[in-house]
Amino acid sequence: MNFDSDYAMLINGQRATAAASFDVVNPANEQVIASAPDASPEDLDTAIAAARAAFPGWAATPIDERRKLIDQMGDVILANIDSLKRLLTKEQGKPHHEAEGEIIGAGYWLKGAAQLQLPVTVNEDSAERYSYTRHVPLGVVGAIAPWNFPMILAMFKIGPALLAGNTMVLKPSPFTPLTTLKMGELVAGILPPGVLNIVTGGDSLGPWMTAHPGFDKISFTGSTATGRRVMQSAAPTLKRVTLELGGNDAAIVMPDVDVEAMAQQLFWAAFTNNGQICIATKRMYIHEDIYDELRDALVAYGKTVKVGDGSEQGTQIGPLNNKPQYERVLGLIQDAKDKGYNFLMGGDAADVPGYFIPVTMLDNPPEDSRIVQEEQFGPVLPLIKFSDADQVVARANATKYGLGGSVWGKDEDKALEIAERIASGTVWVNETQHLSPMAAFGGMKQSGLGVEGGVEGLLEYTNTQTIVRKKVAA
Repeated sequence: MNFDSDYAMLINGQRATAAASFDVVNPANEQVIASAPDASPEDLDTAIAAARAAFPGWAATPIDERRKLIDQMGDVILANIDSLKRLLTKEQGKPHHEAEGEIIGAGYWLKGAAQLQLPVTVNEDSAERYSYTRHVPLGVVGAIAPWNFPMILAMFKIGPALLAGNTMVLKPSPFTPLTTLKMGELVAGILPPGVLNIVTGGDSLGPWMTAHPGFDKISFTGSTATGRRVMQSAAPTLKRVTLELGGNDAAIVMPDVDVEAMAQQLFWAAFTNNGQICIATKRMYIHEDIYDELRDALVAYGKTVKVGDGSEQGTQIGPLNNKPQYERVLGLIQDAKDKGYNFLMGGDAADVPGYFIPVTMLDNPPEDSRIVQEEQFGPVLPLIKFSDADQVVARANATKYGLGGSVWGKDEDKALEIAERIASGTVWVNETQHLSPMAAFGGMKQSGLGVEGGVEGLLEYTNTQTIVRKKVAA
């Protein structure tokens, strides 16, 4: 297989082209690296029809057989790590080591999700009747994946949706379609035709999907603003929706933390993938007793980190993925400059081709500043001083978001007590960003609706059905 060209959609088990195409840009140099098919409404109709036709047979396939095929998909991805990671770096920008981690994670996520079990609950088993509740597939799922982790976040949807007996039409971001298209080509021969279809397109394709009556569910990962539009668009046909949206995750660093041991870990909690992670630390609250020490340690380490082209050896942070996000982050930085906030490092765009912004940290900006209240989704981190645990919990929770958060300290019981007071879907103690196909992940408040991962995430792709059988008297 040629991983460098010849990109086609996957519809009904076959490669599919489109009448139009769009360019995909390498964010490290702003050069066009390839073109991808730009699906028309008719192409989308064809993909949905293929998924609809495949649904009865797939739903009737024993779940252990579905499990086996999903596991095989994971194996195929893991057998092509090197080629997929290099392509992912070209279109997404992340360094090779991070791209490799994502491809490995994608393969193992499928294999992990394949082990989940659909529960059956017996409600009554009496002389009069037998009643049980089971979970049946919804039908055709429209899955919309983002550009920050295009492969693994697609697997969050593919694994449980297919295991539950649904068929799918998957749309990757127009900024990062290529690796997903090659993945589709790799797994095309494993699944029956039409079970998994992959379509690519520009800004119109997502709204076409969310409004299309042929979908029974939309699973979307992206911004909160777009999530609202998805929910609105799905309302006329009462499509089921799962929305994994934005976050403004707070890290709370307690006074007993070992600064020397934790500084690098705290740095990467914010700056992995150039901060383009929904569960990255976006606000770091540091106790006043250690504020200066940790601030200085974070800045000292940040100055050693190499920012550059992800394909170059030694690069630790790549470019931002796309121009709109690059300009948005620069706008937040400019607002902080205009307000006179103190920059510890960074603060200016790199004067080179590509969407590069140096690692940027701010020293104790006001709580009501945009840089604290908004999700940056880039390499910018405000460090904020606190003195009281109750106060910092209130500040961490004073946001419309509630996706993730973390608490750091040697006294694990105290850290856990604080973690349980954070109004977020996931809270970590002394680590962050650890997710598992066996554990539910989702947001509170405006960070989302529904969950992915675990049995709870699997059930998001099912309807609940209760069967009641009246027993005939002997």
